[in-house]
Amino acid sequence: MIAQQLISEEINPLRTSDTGLEALNWMSYYKISHLPIVNDQEFLGLISEEDIYNLNNPGDPIGNHKLSLFRPYVYYNQHIYEVLQTASGLKLSVVPVIDEENLYLGLITMVELMHQFAKLTAVDSTGGIIVLEIHQNEYSLSEISQIVESNDSKILSFYITTRSESVMMELTLKVNVSDITSIIQTFKRFNYEVKASYQEVDKNDDLMNSRYEMLMKYLNI
Repeated sequence: MIAQQLISEEINPLRTSDTGLEALNWMSYYKISHLPIVNDQEFLGLISEEDIYNLNNPGDPIGNHKLSLFRPYVYYNQHIYEVLQTASGLKLSVVPVIDEENLYLGLITMVELMHQFAKLTAVDSTGGIIVLEIHQNEYSLSEISQIVESNDSKILSFYITTRSESVMMELTLKVNVSDITSIIQTFKRFNYEVKASYQEVDKNDDLMNSRYEMLMKYLNI
C-alpha cells in the first residue's frame, strides 16, 4: 500500500487567505493538530495549533504573518511503512503527500494510517499471538514458518523487536488460529523460548458456556 491510496478526501488544505481562527476550527472539527498550507498547488508547509496560538492576531489571514513553516511530506508512491516512519518520527497528526513536481496531492491522517496498518498486520483477523525470544544468530523464519504450518496453521503477520544492547530479539507472530496450544508446545519442543502468548477467546463459546451454567443452575433448583 502506498501513500496515494491513503489520502483523505475530506480534509482540505489551508490557503494563505484563511485565518488562524479558521484553521483552529478545522483542526478541532477533524481532531488533528496540524494542517497544510497550500498556494495554488504548491505545498508551503504545515501549521500547528501551537503556531496559531503564538500569532498576535489569529483573526488575520495566515499570509499576513511571517511564519517559519515546518515542511515534512512524503511522495505519493512511498510505502505505508515510510509514511508511518515520517509520522511517528516527527510526531505528526497528518502527513502531506506531494508528487514528483512537488505539487500538493492531499494529506494522510494518523487515524486512517493506523486503520490501514491494522489491516496490513492482520490485527482485525481472528487468531492467536505468540512472542518468541531468539538469539539473533539463531533466527530462521523458514524454520519458524514450518513449525507453525506443521500444526495446520499459517502466519498472518509478524514483526521483530530488537535492543541495541542485546543480542536477543523478540519475534511476535500473529497466526490464523485461536487455539495456539499445539503451536506453543512444538516451539518448546524445538527449544524456542516462548516469552508470551495471547489466545483469543471465542465470544460464541463464552455465550454458550454462560447459557450452560445458567441451565445447570436451573436444573439444580
